Amino acid sequence: MDLCDIGQIRALLSRHGFRFSKSMGQNFLTAAWVPERIAAEAGLDRETGVLEVGPGIGCLTVQLSKLAGRVTAVELDNALKPVLEETLKDCVNTKVIFGDVLKLNIPELVRQSFEGLTPVVCANLPYNITSPLISAFIDAGCFESLTLMVQREVAQRICAKAGTADYGAFSVYVNWHTQPEILFDVSPECFMPKPKVWSSVIKLKMRSEPPAQVTNEKLFFAVVRAAFNQRRKTLLNALSSGLQGYAKDTLNEAIISSGFDTLIRGEALDIAGFARIANALAEWQKE
Repeated sequence: MDLCDIGQIRALLSRHGFRFSKSMGQNFLTAAWVPERIAAEAGLDRETGVLEVGPGIGCLTVQLSKLAGRVTAVELDNALKPVLEETLKDCVNTKVIFGDVLKLNIPELVRQSFEGLTPVVCANLPYNITSPLISAFIDAGCFESLTLMVQREVAQRICAKAGTADYGAFSVYVNWHTQPEILFDVSPECFMPKPKVWSSVIKLKMRSEPPAQVTNEKLFFAVVRAAFNQRRKTLLNALSSGLQGYAKDTLNEAIISSGFDTLIRGEALDIAGFARIANALAEWQKE
């Protein structure tokens, strides 16, 4: 069965009485080159265990099963159970779990599913929960890489450079933990039903250590969040409003001692710049 052929997809879904759910953001791929390339770009081999989220009818799942040692797919929509039982019947190294991945213990799932294998994530993510999913995968601390199809705007935000409109706290968070790269774009014409936005496939390679040294990582991210929560303000005013326990004079001194003008805005700082300010504030705490 060609799981990217529109006619065969419609016949499959009709056979099982399936109806698309807008609330779940369901869009099935209809261009075979897309799942094939996603699987290829993930760099899989038989020593790899793949966690997939939102397999849909299984077009990417089939490609992953051809390359990886084991595949565990987590699907929220129980209505897809009979569909996946049909489409994945020959994928003997693949298991489907029905449930909400955000409610699962991801490290435990990985431990049980991929013992002896290198765990990675490879998925066409539901666009309505992309950021929480990426955060959950990163925070799990057990994956070598994440190869994900996301809304193009999200991919651009993740890879945005300091000083650009797309740059924000999520950019800093993802780049702190991973080395992101946009691999290729996917047109709305490659889906059924067609979404209103373009998609991008992005690969996030987990870092062995962060790109800057900080004394207090919790303080570092508090500085980042405060800076972007009120990004139209100067960094000094944003930190003064968003950081508790620091006098404005102390914040001003930390900014100046880190080599920045007091009128600078937070969006102009790269990771190294935020690290310098956080470290200056950590030194003030010691005094």
